[in-house]
Amino acid sequence: MAVLVGPPGSGKTTVADLLAELWDVPARDTDADIVAAEGRPVAEIFLDPGESHFRALERAAVADALATHDGVLALGGGAPLDPETRRLLAGQTVVFLRVGLTDAVKRVGLGTGRPLLLGNVRSRIKALLDERTPVYESVATLVVDTDGRTPEDVAREIGEALT
Repeated sequence: MAVLVGPPGSGKTTVADLLAELWDVPARDTDADIVAAEGRPVAEIFLDPGESHFRALERAAVADALATHDGVLALGGGAPLDPETRRLLAGQTVVFLRVGLTDAVKRVGLGTGRPLLLGNVRSRIKALLDERTPVYESVATLVVDTDGRTPEDVAREIGEALT
């Protein structure tokens, strides 16, 4: 199994799908698991009942996926911030998809559907990158730069590095 982590705009879900296809294994996304279980988008869960409730759902979704999924797993951008999730990631093959500010802003657009990016998208992404990059690096067994690259190229690099 490979677990992909990174900030919004790093391409986790897209690269997970491509990597799973390359390896002929299933892909899974914990944000999609939460949406399916709750029957509403992440942005709505963030609004009501709130971020702390979402983070509890996320913690449970990650734990379940790590225990039951045998393929490529994309985590929500904030998932590795949770100490319990970091503990569960220890010993896993974790790939940090690193993205710079300029590329992240281009990829997320106005941030609709991304509750932590509401307002000034550029400044919010910069703050997320500053806060989260050390955490992503601390759990990663492989770091792959995504700036200026296609998702296919990124998936190919990961595939070559991990096989």
